[in-house]
Amino acid sequence: MEKIEKDHYYHIFNRGINSCITFRNEDNMSYFLKLMERHLVENIDIIAYCLLNNHFHLIVKVLKDEATQAFSNLFNAYAKAFNKQQNRTGTLFERPYKRIKILDENYLKNLVLYIHKNPEKHNIVKSFTSYKFSSYQSYINSNNTPLSKEQNYILNIFGGVVNFKHAHKSDLSAFENLTGLKD
Repeated sequence: MEKIEKDHYYHIFNRGINSCITFRNEDNMSYFLKLMERHLVENIDIIAYCLLNNHFHLIVKVLKDEATQAFSNLFNAYAKAFNKQQNRTGTLFERPYKRIKILDENYLKNLVLYIHKNPEKHNIVKSFTSYKFSSYQSYINSNNTPLSKEQNYILNIFGGVVNFKHAHKSDLSAFENLTGLKD
């Protein structure tokens, strides 16, 4: 398992145990985003995110060595609340959560596209641009979400907001083939 190291970017992703539903409604997703802010922002910059009903994707930059504990706190806090709400017990997420170190800007750029387009890929929405639980709109509208201070860096690797929007119109099958990511 990839160790999480300070000053590196990572793709963090996970799904419900046995692919079970982890976010039953928008309130669940909103609560997870609030918990992300509460548990992660001290230790981690959130570059991009997308929450779907049975899995999630995050791109993060690790700021402090306490990042592993911060993720554990986030997942445990959410699972405890979800289990109480749904009158269930036991593990909610698969263990351990997946993490891939991002080694170059091209991979980072393509991963941002992949994550933002995930709701459309899974036929949750007709257009990913309208999906409320991804960071795409935050980049376009500078919404108040748990996005990182590195938002301008990400926009710069795309060549600005106009190119960011244009790049999101591309087909991601080449990226999926390159990475093997097909959640």
